[in-house]
Amino acid sequence: MKQILIDVPLCQAAMEQLQTTAGVHLVVADPIAETPRVLPPDILRKTNVLFCSQPPTNFNDLTALEWIQLCSSGFEQLLGLGLPERNVRATNAQGVFDVPIAEWCVAMMINLARDLRGMIRNQERGIWDRGARFQREIRGLTVGFWGYGGLARQTARLCKTALGLKIHVLTRQGVKTRHNNYCVPGTGDPEGALPDTVFTMDKKKEFLSQLDFLILSVPLTSTTRGMVGESELKSLPATAFLLNPARGPLVQEQALLRAIEEGWIAGAALDTHFQYPVPPEHPLWKFPNVLMTPHIAGSSLSPFFLPRIWDLFSQNAGRFLRGEPLLNELTRGQLTS
Repeated sequence: MKQILIDVPLCQAAMEQLQTTAGVHLVVADPIAETPRVLPPDILRKTNVLFCSQPPTNFNDLTALEWIQLCSSGFEQLLGLGLPERNVRATNAQGVFDVPIAEWCVAMMINLARDLRGMIRNQERGIWDRGARFQREIRGLTVGFWGYGGLARQTARLCKTALGLKIHVLTRQGVKTRHNNYCVPGTGDPEGALPDTVFTMDKKKEFLSQLDFLILSVPLTSTTRGMVGESELKSLPATAFLLNPARGPLVQEQALLRAIEEGWIAGAALDTHFQYPVPPEHPLWKFPNVLMTPHIAGSSLSPFFLPRIWDLFSQNAGRFLRGEPLLNELTRGQLTS
């Protein structure tokens, strides 16, 4: 019998299905929360599977733990817990948020290209301005993805098949087919067939120099923190826009401020940030060529979130019980980086 501790909002239909599964005992955290806190040690010591946003602060009480399923794509909350040394497996929610984040990316690209903020300012002031900067189109432009995971693949699908953009990708080891990754049916690029050009890290400057849009789509780890700095931003054309729906600290904050102030790039759209919440006096709020959203591109408040995260967990629970490969399993290297 495997005890599953659930610390995420409930999906009743999925819960009822799991309760009929032989070999599992479900325990629901009380109360359910998205923030780390102490959970009852007697429950933790019997828990084999943890389904959560954040591990409890008394994580060491999980002495029988075998597998953690996160309901976030980011997994920095697992770093430093020694999961590989304890032979604890971990899976994230990659694929659950791909559709809304891809739609956010497309919306931001069009809004940046057409200077939506400028049009809204004109509307509020009653100014009739039909300037050329409001009439651009993005078809035929080049969008580059630094990393080619789920959110990049679905954004690439929309950009190429619906909008006619060229797709460039920068990865460490090229683009591969994706097996054992969660994907909403009919979305993404599981075969890796969409990119027009693929660059490896030794060609980073060449990759950056050809872009109209750069979209960051890698997890935050010790090796990716601050990966976009002065050199990378200056390698972009002055007409290029940066989009960051991944994690704020992938970009060096002071370098980004200088890039916008001094015109190294044309602007940015930021859904992930250096502080939460971003203080009202932060200079990024005030740039006319920056779009700021409060980390809602792949919001867990979407009506599609619960059905998708529970679908992923239910599939993985079945795989776990049958001894099959898990969807979205994180590697030892990812959990120790």
